[in-house]
Parts: sequence; C-alpha cells; structure tokens
Amino acid sequence: MKKIILLITLVSALSAVSQNTEFKTIAINTVSVIADDFIGYDQFEFYYYVKDNVLYKIKGTSSLEYKNPALGKITKVDIQNPLNIVVFYENFNMVILLDNQLNETQRINFLENTIPMAVSATGIASQNQLWIYNSLNQQIGLFDYIIEEYKPISTPFPENIKHYQTNFNTFNWVDQKSNWYSCDVFGVITTRGKIPGFDTIEIINNSQFIYSSNKKLFFEDLEKKQKYEIEISEKTFQKFCYKDQILSIFTSKGIINYKITTP
Repeated sequence: MKKIILLITLVSALSAVSQNTEFKTIAINTVSVIADDFIGYDQFEFYYYVKDNVLYKIKGTSSLEYKNPALGKITKVDIQNPLNIVVFYENFNMVILLDNQLNETQRINFLENTIPMAVSATGIASQNQLWIYNSLNQQIGLFDYIIEEYKPISTPFPENIKHYQTNFNTFNWVDQKSNWYSCDVFGVITTRGKIPGFDTIEIINNSQFIYSSNKKLFFEDLEKKQKYEIEISEKTFQKFCYKDQILSIFTSKGIINYKITTP
C-alpha cells in the first residue's frame, strides 16, 4: 500500500513538472514606439497604439492618427477588420467606426437607441453587427449598425465581466470569479473552464490562452491540461498581444516581437 501511495505521489509530481515546462521563444524584431497603450497589428502589418488619447496607425514612415477629445478617453479599439475599425468611448456610451485611413465613417450614440442601453463591452461581429454587453439588463446582444437596431440574444448573467474578447462569431468573457464563458451569435452560452489568477490575458481559441501573472507569462491549454511558462527577456512589460504565432511584448521602450509555436 505504501508503495502504491509513493508511486501515485511520484507520478503527480512528474505531471506537475511537465505542465510547467518552459516555452521557448525566438526574438524577431523591435518596433520603437512611445505609447500609453498598444492595440496590436493587422494583417497588413500596420501597428496601432494610443498616445495622449490619440489613436495612431503606423508602418515604417507611414503614420495616420485619429483623435476626438470631446468624447473623453478611448476605452477600447477593435482592429479585427482594418477596413472598419471600432473605437469605443464608454463614458459617452458611444462607438466611432473608422475606415482604413482612420476617417470617421459612422458615429453610434447608444443613448439614442429605442432600447435603453449602457454599453460596457463591444466589438466587431459578423454581418454588419457589433457585439454589445448591455449592463442595464446584463445581457449580450447584437447591434446592426446599418439599420441601427439592437437585439439581446443571451440570458442575463449576474457576475461582472473582468475581461472580454470578441471575434466575428464569438463573445468570450471571464467573470469576477475567474469563470470563462463564450456566447455565439445565436445566444448559446458555453462554459469553457476556470482561469487562473491573471493580470492580463488573451484568449487564443476555445481551450487555449496566454496570461500574465507576477511579471511572468504563461500559456495554458485547458483541454489538454497543459501549462507552460513563456520565456522572454523582458522582466517588466505593460501588455502583450498574440496573433498568428507572433507574441508582441509592449514595454516602455517599444514593442518586442517573438516567434512562438503553440502546442
């Protein structure tokens, strides 16, 4: 019996070690920018960042900017569709849509909607729609910005959103109890699992995510029950972004890009 207990303990220890294996990275390049917030880059290799509440889009010597100081602080910028960029001003309950030259194409004031709305989360969705989390009714919905019509699609959920992330077909969020959920365009909510404590996080797919904690970066796969520490040279960083096997680390000195291959 003692031998069996010892064997189980040894296997558990080896498993714990294997789940914290270091994740190797290869430094590619550095982009020198001075910014308050790094948004990311698009498929055309343009970088986006915010400095002094101005949105910048840069590539080489090319630089564009958008600013609207009357609307207060920029809350979030969605660049998934670089031809239709979403700039969210939560304090004014408003979204501005921009084209690829950062020209304003549409202004959406949710205070003017026939359904009372207090938008606290938004992002681009499919078919001329925006994802909306309406904190008044605690529901996820879709807003058609062509006909300016809002349709709630989910049941209400009581826990506040700690982090959210959207793509064209899915609204992902982590609540204050670190539970990860996703909602599709039909309003179907799926429980993805429990997330470790994090400072910042980026969801990759339905089971994988990268997060920072105590100045370290980790990759985790809930389905495969794998966890890796990601090896980077920066000891302090403000933010990170992941896209197409490229991990971008935002520091006070600029953006350092690493090549990584997820399992």
